Amino acid sequence: MAGFDENIVREYFELNGFLVRQLRKYQVHSRKKRSDEEIDLVVINPKPSEVEEAPGFQLFASDIQHIRRAIVVVKGWHTARFTPTMLKSSTQIFNFLKKDVLDKAESYFSYEESLIEDIDPFTKILIVPSLPSNEVQRQESIALLKSLGVDAIITFRTVLENILRSIEPNQNYTKSDLLQLLRILKVYDMVKDPQMELFRR
Repeated sequence: MAGFDENIVREYFELNGFLVRQLRKYQVHSRKKRSDEEIDLVVINPKPSEVEEAPGFQLFASDIQHIRRAIVVVKGWHTARFTPTMLKSSTQIFNFLKKDVLDKAESYFSYEESLIEDIDPFTKILIVPSLPSNEVQRQESIALLKSLGVDAIITFRTVLENILRSIEPNQNYTKSDLLQLLRILKVYDMVKDPQMELFRR
C-alpha cells in the first residue's frame, strides 16, 4: 500500500509544477533499509516563487510554491492515531534524518557550481495522515518533529483535496490511473466540489 501512497504524493507535487523522482519501485520488508532507501521522493521546483514571509510548519498547496528542492518521506498510516506518544515510540519514522541518509540525499541534488550562484538547502518534508486535533498534543507533536530536524509536514487531507480540486471532468488523464479514477468519480457526481464529499448519497 505504501507504493500507492507515494504515487498519490507524486501526483500532488507534479500537479503543482514540481519535477519528481521516485527513488525506488520496491518495498523493503525483510532487511534494514539502506541509506538510499529511506527517502521516498526527491522534488525540484523549476520556478519557485518568492515569498515575503516564511510559511508555517504545516504546508498547503500555496505554501509549497516557494520550495526549490526537497526530500519527501511518506507515512500513509491512514487509520492510525497520530500522537506525540506514537512519534516517540516509532523511531523508524525519523531514519531519513540520519546523517548518512542526508549525505546521500545531497548527492541527488548535484549541480554544476558554475550554473548556479546560490542554492538553498533542501527541505525535509514528512507526509503524515494528520496532526492531533487536541491543541496541546498538536503543539507537542510539532515541537518534537521540529526538534528532530523535520522542516515541514503536509497532511494527506491537504494532498487529496488539492488533487481533487485540480481534476477537470472534461479532461482525459489516460497517463495517470489515479487522476483518471478521480475524474470518473467527478463525472458521476461521486465527488463534489467544493465540499469534497466522497460517495455522497
